[in-house]
Amino acid sequence: MDEKTFWALMDELSRRPGDRSERLDWLRGELLRWTAAAGVEFQAHLEAACEAVATGALWRAVSRIEGGSCSDDGFDYFALWLVAQGRGTYEAVLADPDALADVSQVRALAGRHLREWHDDDWPEWEDLDYVAQDVFDELTGQEDDCGDAFYEALDAVQEARSEYEEGDETVRATTRGAIPRRAAGAGTPRLDALFPVEARAPSQ
Repeated sequence: MDEKTFWALMDELSRRPGDRSERLDWLRGELLRWTAAAGVEFQAHLEAACEAVATGALWRAVSRIEGGSCSDDGFDYFALWLVAQGRGTYEAVLADPDALADVSQVRALAGRHLREWHDDDWPEWEDLDYVAQDVFDELTGQEDDCGDAFYEALDAVQEARSEYEEGDETVRATTRGAIPRRAAGAGTPRLDALFPVEARAPSQ
């Protein structure tokens, strides 16, 4: 599975009707039509996309949305959620975290206390991280090996990709790290306006 196909799946996932469980069922069904190796490649693309999200500017933006703080796990789940918004939204937010103010799911949270958020309201999606392994286990019949075979295959794919990218100038020049970013310190004025700190503090 190449990067273009991975993002085509994410774009379609972002448009699918239904709740998150129903959308993951759709994705699982799509991956089951591929080989087990393709599922491993899907996970490699997913993890690479999530790694690119790990910036201080985005951490501050997510903390602003989530009431002033964001745990390590919470930020990891945010990265998964962001990838699932499709390539256009993902790249816009990586280039400028303030673009989160344009995402309808984020705007729908403005003015609401965290206690009022339902599970599917949170800009986090942990379960997306498990689909590829579930598909791999089903296709290979290795549900009882605690994921060892899946992670061994994933490590091999990631190692081969790293060696390829290290030796190819074109690949390095076109990675997600080359997405133009706003200057450090530019801030998130539109997101700050949607989620003012004083308005998110718990009532006394």
